[in-house]
Amino acid sequence: MTDNFVAIVGRPNVGKSTLFNRLTSARTAIEEKVPGVTRDRLYGASEWCGRNLIIVDTGGLTFGRDDELTTMVRHQVELAVSEARVIIFLLDGREGLTALDEEVGEMLRRSGKAVIPVVNKIDYHEMDDAKYNFYGLGFGDPLPVSASHGRGIGELLDTVCSLLPPQADEEEAADEDIIKVAVIGRPNVGKSSLINTILGEERVIVSTMPGTTREAVDTRFTYKEQPYILIDTAGMRRKSRVKEAVEYYSVLRSLKAVQRADLALLLIDGEAGITEQDQRLAGYVDEAGRGLIFVVNKWDLVRGKEDARENFLNNLRRLFGFVPYAHVVFVSALTGWRLEKIFPLVMHTWQEQHKRISTSLLNELLEDALAVNPPPTVKGKRIKIFYVTQPEVKPPTFVFFANEPELIHFSYRRYLENRLRDSFDFSGTPIIVKFKRRQRRGE
Repeated sequence: MTDNFVAIVGRPNVGKSTLFNRLTSARTAIEEKVPGVTRDRLYGASEWCGRNLIIVDTGGLTFGRDDELTTMVRHQVELAVSEARVIIFLLDGREGLTALDEEVGEMLRRSGKAVIPVVNKIDYHEMDDAKYNFYGLGFGDPLPVSASHGRGIGELLDTVCSLLPPQADEEEAADEDIIKVAVIGRPNVGKSSLINTILGEERVIVSTMPGTTREAVDTRFTYKEQPYILIDTAGMRRKSRVKEAVEYYSVLRSLKAVQRADLALLLIDGEAGITEQDQRLAGYVDEAGRGLIFVVNKWDLVRGKEDARENFLNNLRRLFGFVPYAHVVFVSALTGWRLEKIFPLVMHTWQEQHKRISTSLLNELLEDALAVNPPPTVKGKRIKIFYVTQPEVKPPTFVFFANEPELIHFSYRRYLENRLRDSFDFSGTPIIVKFKRRQRRGE
C-alpha cells in the first residue's frame, strides 16, 4: 500500500473515466495498453491542499462471467484495490442502486480499505436526494458529485485527503542530506543489472533497510562520502502469477518511486530504442518536479557502430523535447562500462535542484531580458513585469510580478525560462515559472 494511491472502482458506465479526467485535470497521464483490453488504463497525478496523489482509472467490474476480457479487468481492479490507500466507489445516481453495485460493494468491503461511496451524475442540488438510495451499501454517507460539471469535487478531495496518513515521513525528512534516487524504466531494460552493478562497486558501503512499499526495497549506501537511498523499482516481488500485471506494476512502481525521490534515473534500452512508455515516464518525472537523467543502457552492444551515439542522442533530444534540461549518459549496466559517469550527474542535478539565486541577481537578469525582448502588447494592453523572486527550491520556482499576468503568452514564459537557464544552469531539473499580479499598497 502506498500512502497517496487512490483507485476509482465501480461497475461499467458510471463515469469513472470522466471523474479521473476531472481529478487529474491537465496533468500528465501515463497510459498502459493491455493486449485484449478494449480501452486504455490511465494513471495520473493530482494535487489538493498540498497533497500529491496518484489516481488510477480502473476498468468496469462485472461478475458471473469468466471470459478472458472480464477476468483480466477483474484481476487488475483487484491489484489496484490491494495497492490503494483510499478507494472511490463510484455509483450512478441516475440509474440508482443495482445488484452489480452490491456485488462490487461486497468485494470492496472484504478488502478492508477505506472506501468513499460517491454518487455521480448529480448535476443539480435538486438531485441530491438520489444519494439516499445508496445508504444500504453500508459505507456511510454517500457524496453526491457531477464529474462532468465539477460539482462536489472539492468535497470529495477533502474527504480523500482526510483518510490519508500524514504526508511527511519523519525519518526521511530528518535526512535532508541524503540524495534519494529512483531507478525507473519499462520491464527488461536493465534496472536490476544497473542496481546490482552499482551496489557491487568496491567504493560503495551497503546497508539495506525495508522499503516503504511492499513490493520495493530501498537501499541506503554511501559513495565518495555522500549518502544515498536507491529506490529500487526492478523485479516482480508479488503476484507474479498475474502475467498481464507486469506492465501495470512497472508503471505503478515508477509513479510511487518518483514521488518519493529527489530525482530519477530513467533507463532506456540503447539496442531496442525509445518507446512511448519511456516518453510517458519522462513526462511524469517532469510533472512531479523531480530531476531527470536518461541512462541509455546496453550501449556496449551498439557503440562500435559509426555515428550511432550522435544519431541516438539527436533522436532522444527530438522525442524528449519537453524535458530539454535532462542529462544523458550512455552505459552498460551489465559490464559496468561508464557507470562512474552517473554519480557526478546525480550530484550536479541535486545541487541544481537546491540552488537559490539572490533577488538582486534575478532582477538584473529580468532587466536585461526585458530590454532585449520586451513582452508584446496583447489586446491593446501593454504588459509590464516589475520584479521576480525565487520562493522555493526542488524544483526551483520563480515568481514574476506583472500588471496583466493572465495575458503573458506561453512563448514568453519559455523565453524567460531559457534566460534563467542560460544564466544559472539548472541542468537536470525542471524549473517552475509563475506570474502573479503585483499588489499595490492598500489592496
